[in-house]
Amino acid sequence: MTIIATIVVLLVALLHVYFMVLETVLWDKPAGLKAFGQTPEQASATKVLAANQGLYNGFIAAGLLWGVMQGAAGNDFKVFFLLCVIAAGIVGALTASRKILYVQALPGLAGLILVLISA
Repeated sequence: MTIIATIVVLLVALLHVYFMVLETVLWDKPAGLKAFGQTPEQASATKVLAANQGLYNGFIAAGLLWGVMQGAAGNDFKVFFLLCVIAAGIVGALTASRKILYVQALPGLAGLILVLISA
């Protein structure tokens, strides 16, 4: 179960690296516009906010990767950052798009359950 938990945590971390790139680099590019359903004007007006949000996603990815690198000793890191992922996903689903619940919170919850079971 530990290997499966590690794989899921790594996938959640990779998702957050992807979110970081979308929000910090691709926000006003075709991929970012499509991912977030924005017009170029909306993206231009919110680019600085998106970059800040992307930075936070990068921190989440870094925390999860740090936890994975620590093995079992990093379970507290994994649990903390997975809880952050779930909280961000719930807030995003309530304020932006229900899709965020499935794309962000659900994988985080799966990872959290697996980490707790394997501990």
